[in-house]
Amino acid sequence: MKLIHLSDLHLGKRVNLYSMIEDQRYILKQILGIIQDEKPQGVLIAGDVYDKAVPSAEAVGLLDEFLVRLSQAQIPVYLISGNHDSPERLAFGGRLMAHSGIYMAPVYDGTVKPYVLEDDHGPVYLYLLPFVKPAHVRRYVPEKDIRSYTDGMRTAIEAMEVDKRVRNVLVTHQFVTGATRCDSEECSVGGTDNVDVSVFDPFDYVALGHLHGPQSVGWEGVRYCGTPLKYSFSEARQEKSVTVVELEEKGTVHIRTVPLHPLRDLVELRGSYEQVTLRSFYQESGYSNAYVHITLTDEEDIPDGMGKLRIIYPYLMKLDYDNQRTRTQQQVEGAEDVERKTPLELLEEFYELQNGQPMGEQQRAFARDLMESVWEGER
Repeated sequence: MKLIHLSDLHLGKRVNLYSMIEDQRYILKQILGIIQDEKPQGVLIAGDVYDKAVPSAEAVGLLDEFLVRLSQAQIPVYLISGNHDSPERLAFGGRLMAHSGIYMAPVYDGTVKPYVLEDDHGPVYLYLLPFVKPAHVRRYVPEKDIRSYTDGMRTAIEAMEVDKRVRNVLVTHQFVTGATRCDSEECSVGGTDNVDVSVFDPFDYVALGHLHGPQSVGWEGVRYCGTPLKYSFSEARQEKSVTVVELEEKGTVHIRTVPLHPLRDLVELRGSYEQVTLRSFYQESGYSNAYVHITLTDEEDIPDGMGKLRIIYPYLMKLDYDNQRTRTQQQVEGAEDVERKTPLELLEEFYELQNGQPMGEQQRAFARDLMESVWEGER
């Protein structure tokens, strides 16, 4: 049984104000070519299909084009919603599309019925579990003490009554403890959205969405395939790919990747203005056709540096400086790692600045509980 694992297409996304639609159309055509070469028995799309709950018309049209091509090739698609998607909008028309081999996970209602795929080794039970918060699961099993994301996922999986004697695959969209995040991903208060990998023990393969870097967590069969494109400069050194999963007899799973090559790469460059404007530097490297973040090391700012550099780098997204002045400012402001801090840590720092003393344990606990409740959508 061969399956293609995709996720986090983020159709309609803008990166530093640049629309990625053209790049996404290009990479989806490349993915279609890989799928046609691999001839899988199914394509798994593990959430965050769109970048916004209300996607643009261009994004909707791009997904429609992609799914129609797969349907015409008679390749079944199994798709779930992620935290960026509206589950209701994505599931609309799902029963109609199922007749064309496009299977959309319905809005979670406490039950998940598996699709049954067959090969020479017997059945493979495929479960589609869209992104859920503890509050979503608690609604259908109020008698259960569900406080964390792990509790919620464990309860949802227990309700599936998975038969461990056969091969089982889960498609879901969560953050598994121990995985590596990127700057372009949402993080919750103090890591409260973490799911322990042990909840996935009943499955032979877990096709995860949510994180942008390809990686396995805990064991090889619990895997994020990553995004097909780089969506932040924290992903600049990642190699994007399509994950191919082959299940043989029970207990034997082979995983490999097929590299993807974007229309435009996303890169970070560093050096003096003179260095980054050398013809040999930008022409031979191909950087002039890439999305670029340039860090200049000149001690003096270059007048209209962004405008001048965009003559050479038309897709320049970001320009900053690393010199004695900026390092001094960063040290004073303490803002160099703001994006990496949790909301609770930022609140504690703000409180101490305002009050001249650190937050007390009772205040910290109150703030944490309030943030977690808001995150779950209960208030």
